[in-house]
Amino acid sequence: MRTARLTLHPAFTVGRVSPRLFGSFVEHLGRCVYTGIYEPGHPTADEAGLRRDVLALVRELGVTAIRYPGGNFVSGYRWEDSVGPVEDRPRRLDLAWHSTETNRFGLAEYMCFMRELGPGAEPMMALNLGTRGVAEALQLQEYANHPGGTALSALRVSHGDKDPYGIRLWCLGNEMDGPWQTGHKTAAEYARLAAETARAMRQLDPGVELVACGSSGRSMPTFAEWEATVLAETYELVDFISLHAYYEPQDGDIDSFLASASDMESFIEGVVATCDHIGARLKSRKRINLSFDEWNVWYMSRWQQQAATSAPQDWPDAPPLLEDTYSVTDAVVVGSLLIALLRHADRVTIACLAQLVNVIAPIRTEPGGPAWRQTTFFPFAQASRHGRGEVLDVRVDSPVHDTARYGETDLLYATAVRADDGTVTVFAVNRSRTEPLPLQAALDGLGLTTVVEHSALADADPDACNTRDDPERVVPHQVHGTSVADGRLTAELEPLSWNMIRLA
Repeated sequence: MRTARLTLHPAFTVGRVSPRLFGSFVEHLGRCVYTGIYEPGHPTADEAGLRRDVLALVRELGVTAIRYPGGNFVSGYRWEDSVGPVEDRPRRLDLAWHSTETNRFGLAEYMCFMRELGPGAEPMMALNLGTRGVAEALQLQEYANHPGGTALSALRVSHGDKDPYGIRLWCLGNEMDGPWQTGHKTAAEYARLAAETARAMRQLDPGVELVACGSSGRSMPTFAEWEATVLAETYELVDFISLHAYYEPQDGDIDSFLASASDMESFIEGVVATCDHIGARLKSRKRINLSFDEWNVWYMSRWQQQAATSAPQDWPDAPPLLEDTYSVTDAVVVGSLLIALLRHADRVTIACLAQLVNVIAPIRTEPGGPAWRQTTFFPFAQASRHGRGEVLDVRVDSPVHDTARYGETDLLYATAVRADDGTVTVFAVNRSRTEPLPLQAALDGLGLTTVVEHSALADADPDACNTRDDPERVVPHQVHGTSVADGRLTAELEPLSWNMIRLA
């Protein structure tokens, strides 16, 4: 196997990593909330009903901004149902996931969850612009954020929260381009509603940060045209536009699946080009950044087949839905998607792994039982912990192979982040399923002399996964033999592996 080469230099950078790049997503879908993060009566539950075992894992995962309450769920969401005494909250039918929403976990419980995670976790609230509009958005904003002296702020105080929630980051709806969305709109319809909502919210608080809905997938027939139409109406009123993408193997094509980051990069670059085109057309000095607020590996076709061949249940409470079990291969893909986000840290300043617990998630739980880490937990946790600082503009010279979906792709996919103390972390994936990949990296000008750690996630069985009965079947392991000498890093990457190499 030919050696792969990286060139790093402190003078060539992409941009500074926003902490919000390591966000996640909690939706009222399946068991993400109920028996996921919230389970009164569980042996580890605190006074608020939050599972302490899950809280500990979420802190370890290192998530920052947490988007809530949806997702498709939000387009039927009535925020008033989720506040006040729990015993008085109504049960509602959720059209998005054919379930019954009990509203036992609501806005106050979400904010309690965020506070329990600590100051590094930031709320990211999604608004219902499917079945509701400007008035309801303003009412929720006032209830949540106004200090006092009005009917809605007084209502919050009467519900036990004297201090305002201080929610700064708001999503103007969810996937409004999708015909599956309750209240789906054309681009022009949505653009007008989003603009009016944004304008009104800024009247209440000029400091809010707003995310407009972009395309819910690059394959949408309206992709790029949707963004252009929405931004033409909202450019000076919003701060971000959203992107959503999920990946799975198609027809057993694992090599293309491993190259999914190629599609993610093209998606990002296409949206950036559209944003900048509209900005230029409007002669604006403002720059719109990207909120990649849903991304993950999701075996969607498997779920769609199951849904098509089985009768829906009669509006159950929090049924198990979309509970994918992730393999080593899936973890390597998730790692590569993290690399893609970091490589575009100059424009992608929010990203949310969808979702946090049970539903296509890095954390799984059993009702009344344990919680455990899926394989995808580890790349995210390592990137969140060690991927803070300035992303270096890494130049790659790699062996290649052909893929059916993306053509010729590099076997090495990598980036590097320089922390404020001068240390550098290289994140790298070897996409070869059968061969180790020798790696050399030129480190000129970085003053690095020591390998602090080389951690790898790899396994002889690419389908190995963690389960309730074997929760540590797959964990990262230390790699020996990696060295730095005369300004050059030398390493070997195992087949089908995610790697974190920390240098000082």
